[in-house]
Amino acid sequence: MTRESSALQQQDHVVVIPYPGQGHINPLLQFAKRLASKGLKATMAATPYAIKSITAHNVAVELISDGFDQGGFAEASSVQAYLESFETAGSRTLTELIKKYEDTECPITCVVCLQTERPVCSAAFFTNSAAICSIFCYIHHGMLKVPIETEDLPVKIGSVAELCRDDLPTFLRTPGAYPAYLTMKVNQYNNLSKTDWILCNSFQALEDKEVKAIAELWPAKLIGPMIPSSYLDGRIKGDKGYGASLWKPLSEQCLNWLEGKVSKSVIYVSFGSMVSLSIKQMEEVAWGLKNCGWSFMWVVRESEQSKLPNDFLDSIQEDKGLVVSWCNQLEVLAHESIGCFVTHCGWNSTTEGLGLGVPMVGMPVWADQSTNAKYIEDVWRVGVRAKEDESGVVGREEVERCVGEVMEDERSEEIRRNARKVSELSREAMSEGGSSDKNIDEFVEQLKLMQH
Repeated sequence: MTRESSALQQQDHVVVIPYPGQGHINPLLQFAKRLASKGLKATMAATPYAIKSITAHNVAVELISDGFDQGGFAEASSVQAYLESFETAGSRTLTELIKKYEDTECPITCVVCLQTERPVCSAAFFTNSAAICSIFCYIHHGMLKVPIETEDLPVKIGSVAELCRDDLPTFLRTPGAYPAYLTMKVNQYNNLSKTDWILCNSFQALEDKEVKAIAELWPAKLIGPMIPSSYLDGRIKGDKGYGASLWKPLSEQCLNWLEGKVSKSVIYVSFGSMVSLSIKQMEEVAWGLKNCGWSFMWVVRESEQSKLPNDFLDSIQEDKGLVVSWCNQLEVLAHESIGCFVTHCGWNSTTEGLGLGVPMVGMPVWADQSTNAKYIEDVWRVGVRAKEDESGVVGREEVERCVGEVMEDERSEEIRRNARKVSELSREAMSEGGSSDKNIDEFVEQLKLMQH
């Protein structure tokens, strides 16, 4: 067999490497499934802490190290220590993984990850919105200084949005509070000239102007939204979940509770996998939900449940309120009874709400969530953003007001109409011939040409 004919028999093999948090694992695993559905061999390389949660049947799984193989992030002395260890140990064990496949029929031909300087061809995968990526790209190129000064406000993203201080990521509003994360975000742009592709979990109809405004500095392909196929185009058989959950979902209990509820009558509330609310904020959300009069399902992680008011659970009728430790969020959002999503506006949750056409009440806490909430209310107009009081707390009356505006006030029909439209655009993007589907196809074809 000649070297040329042997190469033709090789299957292109892409390894995706997420930061070991739920918000990064989900979209990267979903991208791996998309690649596998288009004929590539796809592997997710994950740390020991994260790997036990991954069960996607068409994606292989391999171990890499973050240097804390027993307990992951919890073993690290600081965020900075963890990120440095993850980069060092991850790079070393990735190199070992690439060597492992060198003489097989499926050598690793591309690595997709947050950082981009790798020993094979690579793609930088951005798990934030294009708007957020634009902001950090401006900073990397010296077009915006940190901390943001008054004279630099509002920050303009192309011709789309003007961001005031409260709309900016917390890493920029209070950079001293999150120095390691700020450095990590900006460092994503350091080696982009050495990478072969730039990918972003968004789609053209949603953020076309944001991408065009910075295309010369950040020529990204939008390949999202990266949520399971069953909720969008339906082309990946059996793809009803991400295939990775660091928490045990309570789908049956949640879905049984939702059955029999009137269409669009339930408020679904979740602040994601990382957000930790203050005791005061938990109290205000609790009584705001109870007082709004609508049925609600609230996801409160076990580590957060001690913050609930002492008499809250006893005060709610079982058919009106349900508090669970976790659930399959996509299944819940897709349920006919859900009328509103009260969310922290993490980008994964935001894309899920957009993809499934659920109006949102934004209660951002940190990172990119304030910017996402700004877009939810003022750009896409698919929800409202809750206002904090002078102490930084969203009061119970404000919770009631926002829920009422989305569920029954004069604006509610406009919000629902916009939400339905964005949902349709999400499905179109991922369907055959859609903008994101074309971009993924181009990635696959270019990879094949580079290797063969």
